[in-house]
Amino acid sequence: MTYQLPELPYDYSALEPHISGHIIELHHDKHHNAYVQGANTTLDKLEAARGQNEYGGIVGLEKTLAFNVSGHILHSIYWTNMSPDGGGTPEGELSLAISEAFGGFDNFKSQLTQATATVQGSGWGALAWEPLGKRLVIEQIYDHQGNNAQGAIPLLVIDVWEHAFYLQYKNVKADYISAFWNLVNWQDVAKRYTQAKSIAI
Repeated sequence: MTYQLPELPYDYSALEPHISGHIIELHHDKHHNAYVQGANTTLDKLEAARGQNEYGGIVGLEKTLAFNVSGHILHSIYWTNMSPDGGGTPEGELSLAISEAFGGFDNFKSQLTQATATVQGSGWGALAWEPLGKRLVIEQIYDHQGNNAQGAIPLLVIDVWEHAFYLQYKNVKADYISAFWNLVNWQDVAKRYTQAKSIAI
C-alpha cells in the first residue's frame, strides 16, 4: 500500500483571512504532497535493498522514511485540526482534561503558543496524549520528529515551518500562531483525544 495525499476538508480560501488560500494551496499540493511522494519513493528503495540484500544505505533510507512519513502524518492532522468554523474553546471531556493537565485553558493556550513560537528552526508545536503516563503533554517537534515522547499521539498540531505562514505573515511567526487559534477545530481534537485514550502501551 502506498501513501496517498488526503483531500482538504474545505476549499483553499476557506480559512481566510487567517491563512490565505494561496498558502493553503501551495502547502497542501506542493509541500505535503512532496512528503507523500518522498515516503513512497523511499519504500521502493527499501524494497529494492531487501531484494538485493544490499543494506549499505539503510541508515539514510530509514531516516528519510521517518522524516517523510512523519511529515505526512502531521500535515494530515493539521488540515483537520482547522476549520472555517473553528476557534473558541473546547468543551466536555477534553476541556476538563486540559484544565486538569495545565490548570485551565488560558494556561494551556499560553504554554502551547510559547512552545510553538520558540521552536528553533523548522518544526511544530503539539498537544499530545502520552499513553504511559495517561496525560496530556505539550511538545516541540523539530523538523517532523524529535523532542517528543515515544508513543505520544498528537492531537492538535501547529505547523511553524516557514512555508506555513511566510507568504502572509513574513517573519512574524507570533501573528500566525495567534491567527491559528481562530481556526482550531475542537471537535476534531476531542475525537482524537477519545481515540488516543483507548491505546495502551
